[in-house]
Amino acid sequence: MDTIQDINVMPRIGDKAPAFKAVTTQGNINFPADFEGKWTILFSHPADFTPVCTSEFMTFATMQKEFDDLNCQLIGLSIDGLYSHIAWLRTIKEKIEYKGMKNVEVTFPLIEDITMEIAQKYGMVQPGESTTKAVRAVFFIDPKGIIRTIIYYPLSLGRNFRELKRVLIGLQTADKFGVALPADWHPGDDVIVPTAGSCGKAKERMEGKDGEMTCYDWFFCTKKLPKEEIDKKLYKK
Repeated sequence: MDTIQDINVMPRIGDKAPAFKAVTTQGNINFPADFEGKWTILFSHPADFTPVCTSEFMTFATMQKEFDDLNCQLIGLSIDGLYSHIAWLRTIKEKIEYKGMKNVEVTFPLIEDITMEIAQKYGMVQPGESTTKAVRAVFFIDPKGIIRTIIYYPLSLGRNFRELKRVLIGLQTADKFGVALPADWHPGDDVIVPTAGSCGKAKERMEGKDGEMTCYDWFFCTKKLPKEEIDKKLYKK
């Protein structure tokens, strides 16, 4: 029998995403091998036919093209069977209208995980919340299969999907441009340049010899990075 410690294990940022094979609503997948070269967002939800999860799936499905355009595959998971998934997604499409969203078809894969094997492998089951349902975990995995960001929400709180998209854009921007991003950053805001690596460089920056930068102190300098420049690098042509 699994112990609480077994159930609560989770991979960390910088780890290789744990591999698994699974049955989904879009056929069998071999993760992460099938998605090499793409970003993936692997996320869990507590159960089919529940209201918070329904609102989340409608939102994600409505935004799917926005994630597709950023070379990102969405993959959902819950501790439910395939036929439950299919029935729930059909109900969403045929019966649910919410916040102007209706006739919403979920076409990204939804993993069957009735054995809890994948949920346990990713630490999606948090015993303090539930021993039979996954919490709302979100794993951002890069094209090399490395976990780059992990966000966890409790059963009762729906996710902020605009924030999930901001995180994805932020990770890609940091990678493509070699920068860091300040608090509350959004595309078009100033970005943080790498800290000066020598006393001479620090002095030059503080003397304003690099006109492209704004320096608040020798270790904290920003520069402009227009949204248009980010869009050219990040979005699929």
